Order: sequence, then structure tokens, then C-alpha cells
Amino acid sequence: MKRRQQQALQIAIDGPAGAGKSTIAKIAAKQLGLFYVDTGAMYRVIAYKALKNRAPIDDESMVSQIAKSTEVVFDHSDKRTVWCDGEDVTQEIRCPEVSRAVSVVAAYPGVRERLVELQRMEAERGGVVMDGRDIGTYVLPEADFKIFLTATPEERARRRWMELQKAGKDVTYQEVAIDMAERDRLDTEREVSPLKPAKDAIILDTTGLNIEELVSRILALVQGVEQ
Repeated sequence: MKRRQQQALQIAIDGPAGAGKSTIAKIAAKQLGLFYVDTGAMYRVIAYKALKNRAPIDDESMVSQIAKSTEVVFDHSDKRTVWCDGEDVTQEIRCPEVSRAVSVVAAYPGVRERLVELQRMEAERGGVVMDGRDIGTYVLPEADFKIFLTATPEERARRRWMELQKAGKDVTYQEVAIDMAERDRLDTEREVSPLKPAKDAIILDTTGLNIEELVSRILALVQGVEQ
């Protein structure tokens, strides 16, 4: 495949929860001058709205209808605000309740069909770094670079727990670890676009690596620098 020009590059970053996808993708996008598309946040918005409307998460039809009528907007500034129908839900969509519901919601074909359509539209607007569960395998199968980040379950649970602690969420490490294990199971076993590395993805284990080291590796890969 012929590689696109810098301003039109498509970089897909996949991996399980807590592997560092969002943090790394945001920084890499900024340093490369590309637009960061937080696909996970899009699915979280749908889960959040379903919970807010007291819709049964296991009601596929109802949740899919909610997805079709929901407006998801990203703030392109450094604030990275996420809007749901005009409401700032940046913090709300990161709560444990949404985390538990999002994998169920993301498995629904109706939800995925709508959000994948929006994600591909974002990619067509210009160069993007997009992270999620199936970006390299399904959303952007022709992406110029496909990267799959992973880490040990313990490391990933610790990172997510610390993130929630900083956000003032009253949750224990054990609760986070249990939730993450269940989410991993749902993500890898779902019939629609399960979590797995693309055949041509570069797999990076983030365990024990800091953000700077990971970003450096990805930038070197994209810029063609040997390390």
C-alpha cells in the first residue's frame, strides 16, 4: 500500500483497557500535527446516555436507537472536551458505571455501524490518530500504521485505578481489576469486531515503560527512524 502524505496519514492504535492507548495517541497526534479521534469516548457517550435515560443496557434495540439520535462532538482544542447533545460529559463518561456498560453497548451492531461511520468521516477530513479496539482490523483497515498496545492485567488495572483516584472516584483497586477482567472478556469474545491485533500490526508491550518512551517509539516508527 502506498503511504499517504503526512497531512493525510492514518494511524490506528488498538489494545485493551488500561494499555495506554488514549494517552499515547493524544500526545503522538499533537507532536505529529494530526487530529486525535477518541473512539472509546464515543462509545462511552452512548453508554452514558443510555444509563442516564434509564434504558436497559441489555436492550439492543433501544440502545441502538439512542445511538442514532445522539450527537457526539469533540472539542478540537487542548481542552479535549466531549459533548453529548450539547452537554459536557468529559468526566461523567469515565465513571465505573459507564466503564462496566460500554463493552456491552459497543458490541451492538447498530451502535457500531453509526459510530464507525462517524469515525471514518473524521479520517477522511485529514490526518488522524485513532485509538480503540478494532481500528486497524475494521474501522481503518488501510491505515498507514497499525499499532497494538498491551500490558499485564495488573499494570493496566493499576493505571486505571490511579486515573480514577485522581478524578476523585471512590473505587478500590480490586473493583477496578474485576471490572477490567470482565471487560477484557467481553471485548475479546464478542462476535462483532472482537479485540485482536491486525495481522500487520506492530505489537508494543507497555508494561514498565513510561509515556515518553512509548511516544518516542511510535514517532520513530512513523518518521522512519531506527531505534
